[in-house]
Parts: sequence; C-alpha cells; structure tokens
Amino acid sequence: MRSMFSFQAVVGLAMLGFVAPALAQQATNIRGTITSFDGKVIAIKTQDSRDITVDLPETVNVAITRPFTMADVKPGMTLGVTTVVRDDKVVAIDVRPIPPAAPAGLSSYDLAPQSTMTNAVLEASVAASGGNELTLNYKTGTVKVLVPPGTPMSQSAPGTRADLKPGETIYVAARNDGGKYTAVRVQVSKDGVKPTQ
Repeated sequence: MRSMFSFQAVVGLAMLGFVAPALAQQATNIRGTITSFDGKVIAIKTQDSRDITVDLPETVNVAITRPFTMADVKPGMTLGVTTVVRDDKVVAIDVRPIPPAAPAGLSSYDLAPQSTMTNAVLEASVAASGGNELTLNYKTGTVKVLVPPGTPMSQSAPGTRADLKPGETIYVAARNDGGKYTAVRVQVSKDGVKPTQ
C-alpha cells in the first residue's frame, strides 16, 4: 500500500471518469485481495498482509479487468506504460490502453521502485531483441520502450458492484483521511484477468 508520487496520475484517472476532478488530497494506491464487500465497504487483504477497509461511495464506478495483448497494440493509440530502467534500457512492467484525453507525459509511479508512468501516443511497434520495442510520443519528447514477453498487459471495462467478490484481486485509488480510506477508483479482476499488482 503506497502513495502516488505525482498528481498527474490522479488527473489522468479523472479524465477516465474514475476520479473526482476536484480531488485535492494525495491519493493512496491499494492493491490486494477482497475479503468481503457489504455493498458500501470493501474489506481488503493488502499485498503486505494488512487488513483494511475502504468506503465505496455511490458515485464511484467499478471497473473490471479485460485482456490486452501485443496483437491489440496499434500505431496511433494512446497507451499508459509503466517502466523501469534495466541495463540502460527503458523496460515496460505494465502496458494498458488509455483514452486519448488522458494527460500526456511522464510521472513517477509506485508500481515498482523508481518506476515511471508514461502516457503517450504509440508511433510504432517493432520486434526487437528481448521482446517488442514501442516508440511513444508525448508533448515534450519521445521514448523507446522494450516490452519483454510476459509483461503484464490489461485494459479496463465497465463493471458493477456485483463484481466485488471475495477472492478477487483488486486495485483501489483512495483518499486517506487520517487512516480512513475512501475509494476514488476501483478496478477488480474478472475471469482470471487481474489488475496490475
């Protein structure tokens, strides 16, 4: 359970319709497994084995996770790619499509130590040693990213609260008000396809 390092990711979620645009507090990313849901409160066993509860307001929609593969990656689409640097190469650890209206650029992210989230338009995808190389363009630059085989890839789709079942893997972006968590975005696994953990 870790905090985002940049509000750009929060703004991007607002563009997706999952986060209140007026969110003025730092968001916390919560990743784990649902233990219960009573219609209003989600109980979660986090990745670091904490038991926490998250309030789910009526205004917050639930997203489910669907497959997304390199075969779905096409030039001109907008991608959100989380990367790390390995052996002087920018390497993807997560790839997903995002709406074109999402803010473009780079920001620090908490998926892994020293990881970066890049929201950008795909210029090209070519086979490369060790995977596929994506050329991503954003307002102030271009970055080439290696996507190794087996890199987590997924996309979100509209879900319902009925999808919040015990045992499902969940990702929540939440406000933390003195230890009380309130969801601003929720994405849950579906048919074995999990949100990025």
